[in-house]
Amino acid sequence: MAPGDRGHPPEQWGSSLGFVLAAAGSAVGLGNLWGFAYRASQGGGAAFVLLYLLIVSVVCLPVLVAEMVLGRSTGHAPLLAPITAGGRRWAPLGWLFMAAAVGILSYYAVLMGWTGRSLVHALSAPLPADIPAAERFFAGISSGGDAVLGHLISLALTGLVVAAGIKAGIERLTRWAMPLLFVLLLALVIWAAFLPGAHQGYSGFLLRWDTSKLTDLTTIRNAFTQAFFSIGTGIGAILAYSTYLQRRSPIPGEAVAVVGMDTAVGLMAGCITFPLVASFGLVDVVSGSTVGTLFISLPTGLSSLGGGGRVVAAVFFLLAYVAAITSSVSLLEVPVSSLMDRLGWSRSRAVWLMVLLIAVIGLPSCLDVAVLERMDALFGGVCLIAGGLLMALLLGWQVPDRFRSDLIESGSSPELVRLLRWALRWISVPAISLGLLISIIDLAKSWSASGA
Repeated sequence: MAPGDRGHPPEQWGSSLGFVLAAAGSAVGLGNLWGFAYRASQGGGAAFVLLYLLIVSVVCLPVLVAEMVLGRSTGHAPLLAPITAGGRRWAPLGWLFMAAAVGILSYYAVLMGWTGRSLVHALSAPLPADIPAAERFFAGISSGGDAVLGHLISLALTGLVVAAGIKAGIERLTRWAMPLLFVLLLALVIWAAFLPGAHQGYSGFLLRWDTSKLTDLTTIRNAFTQAFFSIGTGIGAILAYSTYLQRRSPIPGEAVAVVGMDTAVGLMAGCITFPLVASFGLVDVVSGSTVGTLFISLPTGLSSLGGGGRVVAAVFFLLAYVAAITSSVSLLEVPVSSLMDRLGWSRSRAVWLMVLLIAVIGLPSCLDVAVLERMDALFGGVCLIAGGLLMALLLGWQVPDRFRSDLIESGSSPELVRLLRWALRWISVPAISLGLLISIIDLAKSWSASGA
């Protein structure tokens, strides 16, 4: 154990499977169900999917391994782990983890509220009959009292799970939630495959090939954003979970399992969404709005199927809410574990203080969708990718011996460790730097155009 490390917190995961399911739950969220289809529909098609898979496997996977190593090897929460590994000058990385997790959860809980409200509506009332009706419904749930109530309920549920602890709360949730999520997804994939426009949806969107899109900046940016937001590297959530890992846990294998589950969910979500889009003529709504796919186009399309459509809508929004809460608990664990680690607070005290703070920070996003989209661009784009870059620099260049020794001691082969360290240094760092630059330029352009 390196000097200054304090070892592991009192809690640990009940099993390797428990950690993998929780980490996959952290990665799998609304970004898979909502973001994947939207970004793939913006002209990328199969080129977007290929770039996404390359970025996930070659760029994000080594960073995910590094994040897990940092958490396990230091035994510290995200705020203190970078200092323990690299010294005081790495303190800003810990604060970046805190800012990214709190910032993302502040608007993510708003999205959860919309999802929960849509689920309740699908169970209790007919779906919107056309796009104008769906837009009116969405306008009602995305601002004002409905949005605030959904935001607060989602944060309260998240707080209850995290307050229960690692085994009794987070691991217990993900042990039933993740299998349920995959069963629901598989059922919807099979159902969507028999829609009249299924083949057109696959060939026209998900599998449509255009070589020029491989060098298109929008497609590259979308693939980067989707990969990082989906996997969740750079937020500190996986780092927080990894502090509870046992010393002998095979981190590379667990990282591959997490990435595999997350990618499978994104692809399966595409296999649901695009047949729906093609069958019900909803192309413009999907490609023109970040929220159009989930909250406007899907209920409108399903409404033509009558009672069966309501059942499918209810299943989909239940699936989305399950995916959202497994991610939200990991986001909340970042500041909670950091307060426990830094100030010695009890878990309950840290949870409810952070829930209150995040509830207040999220109010502007409750009241204005434009604010939510700016928060997403800043925290879910720039801050998240910057965190991934600094993580790669810390473990790849500043303290590579920590990266190597932790993996070797847990049973990884020297050849695999050398390959991962080389990829972290020479692929992840340059690629993430490019992705961060593109994201900053894009953010500056969008804020300038909106007069921000």
